[in-house]
Amino acid sequence: MSAAPLLDYAAVWVFALTGALTASRAQLDIVGFIFLAGLTALGGGTMRDLLLDRDTVFWIGQPGYLAVACTAALLIFFTAHLVESRLRWVVWLDAAALGVAVPAGMAAALADGQPSGIVIVMGVVTGTLGGLMRDVVANEVPLVLTQGELYATAACAGAGAGLIAAALGAGPTAALATAGVVTTALRAGSLAFGWGLPIYRHRPPRS
Repeated sequence: MSAAPLLDYAAVWVFALTGALTASRAQLDIVGFIFLAGLTALGGGTMRDLLLDRDTVFWIGQPGYLAVACTAALLIFFTAHLVESRLRWVVWLDAAALGVAVPAGMAAALADGQPSGIVIVMGVVTGTLGGLMRDVVANEVPLVLTQGELYATAACAGAGAGLIAAALGAGPTAALATAGVVTTALRAGSLAFGWGLPIYRHRPPRS
């Protein structure tokens, strides 16, 4: 199996866990768990495939992705009560999923022969849109819009680092690994050490 499907399966699993944990925080029923897990896990990749005009959306061509998302939802439905801080788990699992989904999006775009700019955009889309959908549906502030935190920026920088590694002679696997490591490191640094972007502060107009 090539890199893209393997990365997609890993991203689907981890993102589905975050969706199911979010469902547990909202105290939804089992259908709600499966819906939110599936939306989170498949949303970014679906949008990627639609934008790239691929012949088949990845989970329609391989329904095994649906089984992975449902399995994650069922696992969390029966074990979420064992987790002390589900929000903390959501945030950190989301960071891990971001580091897998960005190279998954890049791999799909590269397989289609897309130029560098589109490869970066597809990495960001795959990494961020599923979590954005999850948070909007759950009526929570989207992590991607959290003030000052590195999220979409981490995804973009990671994708760029992967392309730079490829330009410097790294093989496809090493380049995608670079993208994942940089993305995860930046997102984790933002969570653990407060790395972030400047925030606009309203200033009264000068008289």
